[in-house]
Amino acid sequence: MKIKSPYLLFIGDATDKLSIKMALGAANWRQELCVGEYSVKGCSVTTGIEKMNIKQASEKGAKSFVLGFANSGGRLDKQWLPYIIEAMEAGLDIISGLHEKLSSFPELVEKAQQTQTKLVDIRHPLQKFSTGNGVKRRGKRLLTVGTDCSVGKMYTSLSIEQSMKKSNFNVDFRATGQCGILIARQGIAIDCVVADFISGATESLSPDNSAEHWDVIEGQGSLSHPSFAGVSLGLLHGSQPDALVICHDLNRSHMRGLPMTQFPSIETTIELNLQAARLTNPAVRVVGIAVNTSSVSEEKGQEICAELSAQFSLPCVDPLRDGADAIVKKLG
Repeated sequence: MKIKSPYLLFIGDATDKLSIKMALGAANWRQELCVGEYSVKGCSVTTGIEKMNIKQASEKGAKSFVLGFANSGGRLDKQWLPYIIEAMEAGLDIISGLHEKLSSFPELVEKAQQTQTKLVDIRHPLQKFSTGNGVKRRGKRLLTVGTDCSVGKMYTSLSIEQSMKKSNFNVDFRATGQCGILIARQGIAIDCVVADFISGATESLSPDNSAEHWDVIEGQGSLSHPSFAGVSLGLLHGSQPDALVICHDLNRSHMRGLPMTQFPSIETTIELNLQAARLTNPAVRVVGIAVNTSSVSEEKGQEICAELSAQFSLPCVDPLRDGADAIVKKLG
């Protein structure tokens, strides 16, 4: 799945910053791919980039109109159809990370045919995958894994890629979720792959490469989460990671969305992931811990990271506050 840039990020009338994570991800990590942000009356949040309408964005060279918002259930509100049609009339492809397909709307399909533009549903891979085979591939791979869902695996992966590039590593970020795909302009939404083919899809995402090349693979879910452990396991097996980075968020008492569950320790998370990863790479090792410390002061966050670093004899950082240089140094 490949996406044309530059993007016009459409955030509609959003009032919650968490609801525009698609737009924020692109604006924060690939601002050079974005010409602007388009919002309508009632919107009270922003990505922080230049505001403009469809006509202005088209004149500035925009190639894709990105639905930069998310909602519960991933449905496309029909109130946005006129804006999408206007964008297609301006020659822009439409990019959506929602569960509901753009192709489910006949008027959009008809307009796409008329304008020769594309409807790109990031969450719905079109390619066919084989089952995984576990055959060792050349090159090196790092996978981010987590104590829970939504603990910063994508942001950690991107921070590591950024730090590796700064240190002149030969490296690529490999996206496995809708936000990551928008940032990378390609990838596979791994949570929408049929279960038997998750490891095979991951193998195709990170193919044979030169011996010194690194792929930084965006993790999904958590082996400790009853809802999403399956996709996490398939990613572990298919990525054949040489290195794992454990991602963690402070002050959680249960797995996301499941109040009846217990939250796993970092120790347990390390043990579970190493055991699973060794099936396809017996030499796998943990090279660092990434902690989202946004719920505490910067000073307190540094204290916590220092304590975890001493406890596990591993570099521990908040990637957004501290960067990922300390982890990258472990990769040699």
